[in-house]
Amino acid sequence: MFKILVVEDNKNLLVLMRSRLEHSGYEVLLAENGQEALSVLESFQVDLIISDIMMPHMDGFELIESLREANLNMPILIVTAKEGFEDKERGFRLGTDDYMVKPIDMNEMILRVAALLRRAQINNEHKIVIGEVVLDYNTLTVFGPDFSVELPKKEFLLLFKLLSYPKQIFTREQLMSEIWGMDSDSDERTVDGHIKKLRKKFEERPEFKIVTIRGLGYKAVKMIDG
Repeated sequence: MFKILVVEDNKNLLVLMRSRLEHSGYEVLLAENGQEALSVLESFQVDLIISDIMMPHMDGFELIESLREANLNMPILIVTAKEGFEDKERGFRLGTDDYMVKPIDMNEMILRVAALLRRAQINNEHKIVIGEVVLDYNTLTVFGPDFSVELPKKEFLLLFKLLSYPKQIFTREQLMSEIWGMDSDSDERTVDGHIKKLRKKFEERPEFKIVTIRGLGYKAVKMIDG
């Protein structure tokens, strides 16, 4: 199930958006400002963020800037009453993926959410298929015709992230921020340890491999078309 974080200080709208998203099959997390959103992201991996701009403590622009500076690349949909071109331009320059002006049509919001998730290369079943091998996000399992491996959560999230964006290089810092959280006490060697475990578990599989990019980090390569 896709996990969506809604950041909105209007409590009535927050409840309405949550209800509509849950009715469409999404798991929804809530925050009333940017600071609360960052706290949520320390504990949960989310697939998409819907955020207002005008909020107390930390507004939507500051939230987007913080996320992109931390190399958190989940899609972001801005929903706001600020309809001026300058506001839209600022939002897109900071890293938002889509923009809706209030009052919004909830059905259109659902369509935009689905489109953003598709663009993020995550399919509707929350699975990645490579040849006959399947990574199932909902069960944290990698399986094929002749094997099935249930991974610890962090190992699975790491592998799923790399294979969601094959050939894209991720630094250790990026992976630490997105999977362990920006305030994690773990250091970057934790990533190396998890990569080593993943390689050992799947060293006999011909479908994919994890490549070390010296001085930078890691990337995954699909050896067989999905």
